[in-house]
Amino acid sequence: MFGRSRDLNRVLDLLDRFPVVGIIGARQVGKTTLARAVADENLGPTVHLDMENPEDLARLSDPMLALQDLRGLVVIDEVQRKPELFPVLRVLADRSDHERARYLVLGSASPELLRQGSESLAGRVAYYELRGFSMTDTGKDAQNSLWLRGGFPKSFLADSDKESFEWRQAFVRTFLERDLPQLGIDVAAQTMRRFWSMLAHLHGQTWNASELSRSFGVSDMTVRRYLDHLCSALVVRQLQPWHENLKKRQVKSPKIYIEDSGVLHVLLGLLEHEDLQSHPKLGSSWEGFLIQELLSVLGAAPEEAYFWATHAGAELDLLVVRGRHRRGFEFKRTVSPKITRSMRSAAEDLRLDSLDIVHAGDQTFPLAVGIRAVAAKRMADDVKPL
Repeated sequence: MFGRSRDLNRVLDLLDRFPVVGIIGARQVGKTTLARAVADENLGPTVHLDMENPEDLARLSDPMLALQDLRGLVVIDEVQRKPELFPVLRVLADRSDHERARYLVLGSASPELLRQGSESLAGRVAYYELRGFSMTDTGKDAQNSLWLRGGFPKSFLADSDKESFEWRQAFVRTFLERDLPQLGIDVAAQTMRRFWSMLAHLHGQTWNASELSRSFGVSDMTVRRYLDHLCSALVVRQLQPWHENLKKRQVKSPKIYIEDSGVLHVLLGLLEHEDLQSHPKLGSSWEGFLIQELLSVLGAAPEEAYFWATHAGAELDLLVVRGRHRRGFEFKRTVSPKITRSMRSAAEDLRLDSLDIVHAGDQTFPLAVGIRAVAAKRMADDVKPL
């Protein structure tokens, strides 16, 4: 399996501590491949059930009868298609250790999947969100290719940029026409394609429902619902604003990012690096790509990541908060990063433990007390996990 050793170890660790582990992620991100790697790690006999396979669906027409005698590892793929399995898994997970199997459930994230899992398996299930390849998986020398093509395995590993672009085009079309309806999202594919493309042009900007609804010709509530659909399917990220008790007017709307840089580029029609280098979204694309990479390096959960901005102009691209510790990050596509007045304001107002300016150069070096310039290609080596 190409890369993914960190993901594999994390899932194995969760299976040691929880009777049920859910791997959730967008379609084609590699959930089934990771599950096969987990099964290869001497966990005893493995049974793989795919809820898109009619034979496996028929086998689970009586879930308790089908599952109660199984031992070892039971993998249930596309579990969101059969949410009535969750109450059965709760009963099976409560059996004594020598009687029960371990269950690995895979699903494209959806409100149905997450709600059923949290209600029926509270305290018994741990979810692991699988995203695309990162530089930890591919190596830092592949940074530009990973940025252009994104982290979906088939896109990154394509023989050429053209083949990668064509795969992502097909992914977007299939996702809109088949995958979203299977998640219970009843919105016309053409409508969602238009909305997703509009979000691509807003990548890295704060959410403004009123402005977008006027452009789209629908209500604020409708565009909010469309946004929630794409976020729940893990193809769009909302970076929430941080609020501090300050005598400053602070931004209260989230920032919007297309989750995968390769999908962003196909929505913007950017085939090659030359296309990207001359596009107005160059800086925002680079920022979104590195935020994803950095959160992966840090091991930060989505609820630990924020941005901060005031209406007077002070801002911080990324604030990661865990307990009493606060770490700040700025992203500058330059080889000669400098400390700005805005950065100093953020460091002082937010009482940051550290501030790293991630840049496009080759070296990591100190700029001031508590402030460093960190080379983007060296983040995995120079940024400590939380």
